[in-house]
Amino acid sequence: MEKIALIMSGGSRNMVINEKSIKRLEQIGEVVINNGGTDKESVKKAIAGATIAVTSWGNEAIDEDILEVCPDLKLVAHAAGSVKPVVSDALWEKGIRVVSSANTLSCGVSETALGFTISASKNFFALNDNLHAGGWAEGKENIRELYDLTIGVVGGGWAGRHYIELMHAFDVDILLYDPFVSEEKAAAMGVKLVSLEELLKQSDIISIHAPSIPETYHMFNKDTLALMKKDAVLINTARGSLIDENALYEHMAAGNLKYACLDVYDPEPPAADNPLRSLKNCIMTPHLAGLANNGLKKIGQHVCEEIERILSGQKPISEVTKVMLATMA
Repeated sequence: MEKIALIMSGGSRNMVINEKSIKRLEQIGEVVINNGGTDKESVKKAIAGATIAVTSWGNEAIDEDILEVCPDLKLVAHAAGSVKPVVSDALWEKGIRVVSSANTLSCGVSETALGFTISASKNFFALNDNLHAGGWAEGKENIRELYDLTIGVVGGGWAGRHYIELMHAFDVDILLYDPFVSEEKAAAMGVKLVSLEELLKQSDIISIHAPSIPETYHMFNKDTLALMKKDAVLINTARGSLIDENALYEHMAAGNLKYACLDVYDPEPPAADNPLRSLKNCIMTPHLAGLANNGLKKIGQHVCEEIERILSGQKPISEVTKVMLATMA
């Protein structure tokens, strides 16, 4: 019989796992809940004898010391994004499998990007302002349907791929820039793989889904922004460091871009005097694109599904290996 140890803190557990998921885990095996903190002694007490461990935000590495009390541990299901905080050399050496909920979190990011895509195309933001100011249809002439447009996607990871899947519901052309995606993989995704320069020049809407790494720092700057169409829409639900905010302000203040829709900033929160706050067509949200509130419970559901897949001999959706981890931001 499986012994499943939920070794995250109570706060993290309540945030991502509801009673429905607990009952689902109880159908798999004995469930042990950590009623202490995420300090090593509390974790060791909860994980002792476990075959499966569920971690989340706040958990530290499952190291050799912890592994001594759970010699039969075979799976760590991380109910959060990056697994880097919880893995250790000892865990990899024992061949313990690891799955992440990063792809589940990324669905919220992609869906937020879709919301921005539709809202900016339909000109919701300006039309809303006009109505509140006593107007009616001023700006209606700037509506564009998601038809016969070119959508540029920067980054073909989990979030980028899901955004592409969502965009396939519309009659649009999709371009992808990602130096790590092959022509064959791009074709399988139903997109055209292009250079960043080509994507910037051709796209009506650009959605950023690239990681924050040295190579992507300020990839949207004075020079690259200048390549975009004057009436294009720029969406960033990835990381604030990918955009030079001063350059974006100067570019938009000069009358370029229909909208910039930003959910992330560098730094966060943006300074009170950040000039982007003064631009009505710069739509700003407070880093909400990932799952929030009730949506976070999807993570618990995902954890249950991944455990069930592995125990039934199926391939999990979000397994992370040591080699894969070395290439992640």
